[in-house]
Amino acid sequence: MNSDYRAIYMMVLLCLILRIPTYPQVQNDDLIEQILESMAPDLSEDHDYSEISDRLNHYRRSPININLASKDQLQELFFISPIQIHSILSHREEQGLFMDVLELQSVPGFDPQTLSWLLNFIVVLPPGQFTSLSFKKVFMNAEHDLMLRFGQVLEKQSGYASSKLLENGIYAGSAMRMFARYRFNFSNIFFASVNLEKDAGEPLSFSNGGRGFDFYSANISYKGTGIIRKVIAGDYALQFGQGLSMWAGAGFGKGANLGTIAKQDLGLRPYSSVNESLFMRGISATFGLRKFLFTPFYSGRRLDAGKADSNMEISSLQISGLHRTKTEIFNKNAVSQRVYGANAQYLNRDLNVGLTAYFTRFSIPFANGKALYQQYNFKGETLNNLSLNYSYTFKSSYVFGEVAHSLNSGFAFINGLISSIASPVSLVMFYRNYEKDYHSFFNQGIAEASNAVNERGFYSGLAIKFNKGLELYTYSDFFRFPWLKFRADAPSSGYEFFTQISYTPDKLFKLTGRFRQQIREENAEDSGSGLEIVDKQDLRLELSYKISHNFSIRNRAEIVRYRKGILNPEFGFLSFQDIIYEPLGSKISGNVRFAIFETSGFNTRIYSYENDVLYSYSVPAYQGKGIRFYFNGRYKISGSTDLWFRYALSSYHGQETVGNGGDLINGNKRSDIRVQLRFQF
Repeated sequence: MNSDYRAIYMMVLLCLILRIPTYPQVQNDDLIEQILESMAPDLSEDHDYSEISDRLNHYRRSPININLASKDQLQELFFISPIQIHSILSHREEQGLFMDVLELQSVPGFDPQTLSWLLNFIVVLPPGQFTSLSFKKVFMNAEHDLMLRFGQVLEKQSGYASSKLLENGIYAGSAMRMFARYRFNFSNIFFASVNLEKDAGEPLSFSNGGRGFDFYSANISYKGTGIIRKVIAGDYALQFGQGLSMWAGAGFGKGANLGTIAKQDLGLRPYSSVNESLFMRGISATFGLRKFLFTPFYSGRRLDAGKADSNMEISSLQISGLHRTKTEIFNKNAVSQRVYGANAQYLNRDLNVGLTAYFTRFSIPFANGKALYQQYNFKGETLNNLSLNYSYTFKSSYVFGEVAHSLNSGFAFINGLISSIASPVSLVMFYRNYEKDYHSFFNQGIAEASNAVNERGFYSGLAIKFNKGLELYTYSDFFRFPWLKFRADAPSSGYEFFTQISYTPDKLFKLTGRFRQQIREENAEDSGSGLEIVDKQDLRLELSYKISHNFSIRNRAEIVRYRKGILNPEFGFLSFQDIIYEPLGSKISGNVRFAIFETSGFNTRIYSYENDVLYSYSVPAYQGKGIRFYFNGRYKISGSTDLWFRYALSSYHGQETVGNGGDLINGNKRSDIRVQLRFQF
């Protein structure tokens, strides 16, 4: 028995021994997909959505008591706007405790779509009394969640050659993907989390000094209401202000849900994602005294990096988390990073002001960038960051902003407004100015580029509710890059236009149309010819209909047009049919998709979110010409145990190979299976 299957056998056996039936199953329907696609119109396989899925599924299983919910708790439901959160808290303060969840219909500022989502994550209960705690009471009354997941591409890939030599292009481990996680939760006060992951191609060995899984992540945390508000030891995330200076973990930018364009800082929170970058490892706590919060933090961890100049300088940080080939393994944990600092906040019901300061040190310095556009990249081994953020709510308006400075280099600014002009109309505006020499390794400010640097822009959006069933969301974003950037050897500019119309006459039917256009400048195809206009347009039409209590269907058609300069335009097309089966109280549920696609190449690829096993996600790129099919099903074995199975197949027309590099398949098909066991006790 090889090490992979031995590990599977031992983990499943342990779970079966520990299993104690208690809690009901939480179904993973298309709710999360709807929320994600409202937050990020351009979903990508490169973005990590597991943290979002994990958080939403947690609150579906353990809903927030709206009569006790704090501003911080409601902010964790990130699809609610700051104005809506303010309205809930004001209503509770002025009108008293909620008697029923449907009372939220009388709270101003809520549209039917957001309200229908919110009802999945809240309950109305009277305030409870806090009783004394003991170790036995905490352990016996806590919720335990243990999950195992295995997956693999079924076709033979070139990286898994029979050669025993570890060379570039040859993977050190098997094709199996393995993931295990454990969650402990006592009354939303004490938490513990453990994640173990092995990606496809990574080795798994516990002998001869092997560390077993490639990635380990764990933390323990406490959440209270006294002076000590939060304490976390292990892996954690910090989210302050608008993300210009310190924002670790998941974050979104421009999307159809205009009210959430302002980031809602959650401060200190446990890190539960399997993404191997953008988190802290150490200890942090939040202390509260009246209207003030203070969060000191320390993190020390090793990062993957490529090196230059005889391994004495960092050429680039590696964030893929993959350690399969000789080069990837060599770059693993190549440098150390130390981060320490603090955040101080003043909060009352309407005003929030925060100050963040921290210091970052690397074990070796960053090398000078070789390309001209990299002239202002960070150099050296130490960095000091300082930022000031604010937000203020006045009646139906919310203003927000942040100014950040990397000492001895540049500044970054953002200021914005969200306002309900009238009951059916909401307005969003913000201006940003990120200097070319601004540096932060935890920068996730809203930007057209991958991070908030070398960019100026103005965004404006409108949300209009014509009646109960008809809604319009639209925004425009004009931006400029004052300095050179990748694939633009001169200052460049562009704009983005987005509009979406949704028609929902009743709870059974929904029709959505979406158009998005992105204009930007890039180097011309002919070297030395300056910049050319790149025009990418995307049109989508989607119909969802609940045909019975058990079945729902969803149809989508999407067309992409791409043109650069005077070249002929390229086109891409995707159409799919989803059938969703979710009967109440049944042991079996699932969904099926059949899709056809045809794109001219990489420039017209189309991403689409796919339903997956619980807490997981899939956002593949539909590229080339072919069909795709997947089946995703759940079987409820008992009240505490469920089994998920997923099979996906892509078949390409006119191709002799699929993929590239070590993932290359000789043939025109790629199929993938995923099996997941979940135990609750």
